[in-house]
Amino acid sequence: MMSDQSGMKKASISELPTISDRMTFLYLEHCRISREDGAVTVKDAEGTVYIPAAAISVLLLGPGTEITHRAMELIGDAGISVVWTGEHGVRYYAHGRALNSHSRLLEKQAKLVSNTRSHLEVVRKMYAMRFNNEDVSGLTLQQLRGREGARMRKIYRENAKLYKVEWNGREYDTEDFFSGSPVNQALSAANVCLYGLASAVISALGCSNGLGFIHVGHELSFAYDIADLYKAEITIPLAFKLAGTVFSDLPDVVRRSVRDEFVKTHILERMVRDIKYLLDDSESESNVDIALWDDHHKIAEYGVSYGKGEDYE
Repeated sequence: MMSDQSGMKKASISELPTISDRMTFLYLEHCRISREDGAVTVKDAEGTVYIPAAAISVLLLGPGTEITHRAMELIGDAGISVVWTGEHGVRYYAHGRALNSHSRLLEKQAKLVSNTRSHLEVVRKMYAMRFNNEDVSGLTLQQLRGREGARMRKIYRENAKLYKVEWNGREYDTEDFFSGSPVNQALSAANVCLYGLASAVISALGCSNGLGFIHVGHELSFAYDIADLYKAEITIPLAFKLAGTVFSDLPDVVRRSVRDEFVKTHILERMVRDIKYLLDDSESESNVDIALWDDHHKIAEYGVSYGKGEDYE
């Protein structure tokens, strides 16, 4: 049995590679995760794989994973984000620390969502991503919603016709999944997977799932915003296709099929790029030292004893 003990010294922030130099997301399932020196070890029935901790950005832990305390110590020191998910990342359960050592993206998200003008600009960008090669800059928010509603109804009708599935609208009961028609069950199962993946990516980037732009007031508002960008391409066609051909274990078949579609379409990488685009994050990755907020200047130096020689009662 491999020893978990290590004399590895904790790396300093400046020694850690930037995010762009690392792998993107590493998914693991049915294995035991430990460590040996500066490497994460992944052991299953077929053997052991050694992965340099400095090369990992996000670990997605699927079903059947076990992880040691020493492995988590190394993961924390190396600045790795850990997200516990369902099979192949199709459901989000919990997460550890964010991928970033800075709060830049979270601060940008909070700033954009808190100002009416910038909030509306992000909403426009989200709608513009759905209307390829169309100028929607002159449309009001109400007009954008109307256009999006018409677009979605058309997509549902087209897929119903293509896959010969009866369609009477998006109807479902959140308290009784199986009361819906097969295609509505398939849509619900597929969308839950998409929400889970969006939640995992948002958490890994250090953003807030609750600070949405089109959706507001829910703990997953931003996840719903991001997931909606891909439904017409991924979950809707797949749900109609499967609803017209699968007659048993439909939800399970849908989840596995959505998982495979995520891999094929590289949706993880696309979500990262799209989130950074929406939050107008064009800065290169960097390690940011902690600072103090100042009402006259943007930041004040941290670790300084202010007020020396002055008497404060």
